[in-house]
Amino acid sequence: MQNAYISSLLFAFLTSLSVATSAAPSAKPEAPAAVAAQSVQAEQSAKVNLNGADAETLRRDLFGIGAAKAKAIIAYRESNGPFTAVDELLEVKGIGKALLEKNRDRLIIN
Repeated sequence: MQNAYISSLLFAFLTSLSVATSAAPSAKPEAPAAVAAQSVQAEQSAKVNLNGADAETLRRDLFGIGAAKAKAIIAYRESNGPFTAVDELLEVKGIGKALLEKNRDRLIIN
């Protein structure tokens, strides 16, 4: 008897929870103008100077680069001099071909 009562309460709770979540208003889609502005801004800041960027810029603007890899890039640059080619990034520990290819279009050497 008690199990049936608890089961009924649990069923009622889960049903009302299900109805409440499906009846909740969905988030408003972002306005197209805002998306266009973001893509223009991303395009302007898309290129990262491999020889001039600090660790925070590398971390923020490159895909798959966290704080440790950004510091490794800076350390490599400081010990070996400026990068002469984007492919030289493969010499940095933790940077592989796949990660380089993901970021190739975002990198420049100046």
